[in-house]
Amino acid sequence: MTDSPHIYKTRVRYAEVDKMGVVYHSRYIEWFEAARTEMLRQLGLPYSKLEKEGVSLPVVEVRCYYRKPVLYDDLVQIETQLTHLSRSKLQLAYRVQRHQDLTLLAEGYTVHCYIRSDGRAVRAPKELYQFLEKVLLKDDS
Repeated sequence: MTDSPHIYKTRVRYAEVDKMGVVYHSRYIEWFEAARTEMLRQLGLPYSKLEKEGVSLPVVEVRCYYRKPVLYDDLVQIETQLTHLSRSKLQLAYRVQRHQDLTLLAEGYTVHCYIRSDGRAVRAPKELYQFLEKVLLKDDS
């Protein structure tokens, strides 16, 4: 696992809360996706580039542990880290925190496989695997 997580910030919109003013549970998964996409973009690997090369990373497993409620207008940050990498899949971990005091609000992970544009599962292309391996190992050396 890298020591330096990517930080993605977002402010809770009214459309993201239920009638009690608490963020609806499925929104966390959307935040995971946004944080993951921005992390890849910041690393120089926008998802659009992957797709042009005929590779997609569908979610095959997701888990979210809800620790404390997130409310309308809260500013939250989602820490994202690549935590596992193999030629058949990768895993990312997420921590949702209140930006002001870093209170842990939720945490979870996603597991992704590699597929080609025809939907067939494949081993990670060599260049992609080597790139992600550098990301995983860069702060561990």
